[in-house]
Amino acid sequence: MKEEQPNNPLHGKTLEFILTFLVNRYGWDELGARIPVNCFLNNPSIKSSLSFFRKTPWARKKVEDLYLDTLWADRSGL
Repeated sequence: MKEEQPNNPLHGKTLEFILTFLVNRYGWDELGARIPVNCFLNNPSIKSSLSFFRKTPWARKKVEDLYLDTLWADRSGL
């Protein structure tokens, strides 16, 4: 049975969707400044970022947190 998560803003969002959203919003340079990891700083790409974040839980959490912070800022008009 599939569990519903209506209050979870990450539910149904893939890591690729989140990364693409953030790249479109901030660009690679700003992402590298906000989350200084090599996949954002040196020859960045969605593919290399996906590979890194899938293997690195602490870094993936930072990306997910930035996505959530961005959503909340957009909703509150900041």
